[in-house]
Amino acid sequence: MMTNGFFDLQVNGYAGVDFNQEGLTIEQLRLACQTMRNDGVTQFLPTIITEDLDRMASRLQTLANLRAQDKLLEGMIPGFHVEGPFINEADGYHGAHPLEAVRPAAVDATKRLLDAGAGVVKIVTLAPERDEGFEVTRLLADAGVVISAGHCDPSLDQLRGAIDAGLTMFTHLGNGCPMHMHRHDNIVQRALSMSDRLWLCFIADGAHVPFVALKNYIRLAGVECCITVTDAIAPAGMGPGNYTLGRWKLKIGEDMVARAPDGSHLVGSAIHMPRVVENLRTHVQLSDDEIDRLTVRNPRLAVGIGCPAGNDLQGSNA
Repeated sequence: MMTNGFFDLQVNGYAGVDFNQEGLTIEQLRLACQTMRNDGVTQFLPTIITEDLDRMASRLQTLANLRAQDKLLEGMIPGFHVEGPFINEADGYHGAHPLEAVRPAAVDATKRLLDAGAGVVKIVTLAPERDEGFEVTRLLADAGVVISAGHCDPSLDQLRGAIDAGLTMFTHLGNGCPMHMHRHDNIVQRALSMSDRLWLCFIADGAHVPFVALKNYIRLAGVECCITVTDAIAPAGMGPGNYTLGRWKLKIGEDMVARAPDGSHLVGSAIHMPRVVENLRTHVQLSDDEIDRLTVRNPRLAVGIGCPAGNDLQGSNA
């Protein structure tokens, strides 16, 4: 029987609240948390994405300050996920992240973001091939931060080198890469080949990764090495419709996937965890125990956070 208490490692916004907006208030963050709690989420990582370094630091500091003021926020937000700005700038790989803000990994910039996060940054997503000598990866590993590859195209040797330096995760595998790649020698295949040393995260909405591919990936890597996330943006939990989010105008359909108005590309997901569970059960044919691993237990294992009482933490790829 599946336990409650979802843990979502990648949430950009919820219930109309954008965690990357300027002037985020405690009332807005509480609303997002309360709505997620109603949807069965007991913990999550607000995700700050690529922007000018000053803005990223300011947004992290705002989240840290708000979290420190409120018990609900502190309990539901064990830390933050920083996605970028150290990602691959090539077309297709940087995705919806603003190209002008993408930059190579640098120690000073990393320390600034960690300081702004008040010591509770839990995950940093970066491109291993943009981290020369894996210097930032080693710094983050020494600081106890989970390093995740994403929006990247490292060679197999670069990926192995990053893992040796402390990389332990891959962010939304199958996304943050071009629609058209080499049919065999590509980042998806390289990451899958290292699944015995990586946590592989997937957006389980059926659009970011078609269910037939998701089923194959999970079967190949093994449920014990996989995690599902929503990668939710502000309209999550609000239903289909047309929305404006920062520089983006979004169209969200019945599948709760955020697309550009012309349907040309994805701009995130508005799915919630109950829909993830329904998708995994119905379209990927997973058992309740397997779903529990992907949505409750494995995310906590991956970032070293205890699981709610009653969950049996058996199995880890650590």
